[in-house]
Amino acid sequence: MARVSQEHLDARRRQILDGAAVCFARNGFHATSMQDVLKEVDLSAGAVYRYFSGKEELIAAIVGEVLGSVREAFEEAARQSPPPPADELVAAVLGRTLAARENLTVDGRPAFPRLVVQVWTETLRNEELAAVLRDGYGSVRAAWSRIVEGYQDAGMMRPDVAPDHVARTMIAAVMGFVAQQSLFGPVPVEVLRDGLRALMSMSDERTAAHGSQLG
Repeated sequence: MARVSQEHLDARRRQILDGAAVCFARNGFHATSMQDVLKEVDLSAGAVYRYFSGKEELIAAIVGEVLGSVREAFEEAARQSPPPPADELVAAVLGRTLAARENLTVDGRPAFPRLVVQVWTETLRNEELAAVLRDGYGSVRAAWSRIVEGYQDAGMMRPDVAPDHVARTMIAAVMGFVAQQSLFGPVPVEVLRDGLRALMSMSDERTAAHGSQLG
């Protein structure tokens, strides 16, 4: 019997994950059955169960893959001295994340933002998935904190704000932007980039006034 190549195995796994993502985005996790996934990917039960034992393993794999790629991108940025500007960095990472899944659609609209919201909902009642999300969020937050420390060391950001506070705020901005896409439709990542750039350009009159008083 001919040996199946690793490339073929990887492509089949990708096919299953993408099909499951579309199903979960379309109908939600609980309303989606494994039969729905089998129909979406046009594979036999044996072919799918060779890779994943059920819906829980599928959704955990999808979440782990996304968070892993995002974490790696921010960890790479954290190793640069100084790191890329925050507005450019966020737009680049989010843009790559969305582009990698732009072929996944539901009713003609990108499936990924809808999938993200479905995952958030499911974590409220699925402790195992919540643990996966917490671990991924924690690693992304830690990477962002190191990026902020790089900004502060380079004099690009005021040093009197805790790096973790900035990290949580940057992640919140991305989460909010993705939620808006799910609710109101696609928007280019340049919108988020430009908004962050404008906010970053604001001068702090309180700091200036305090400095003049000290002078």
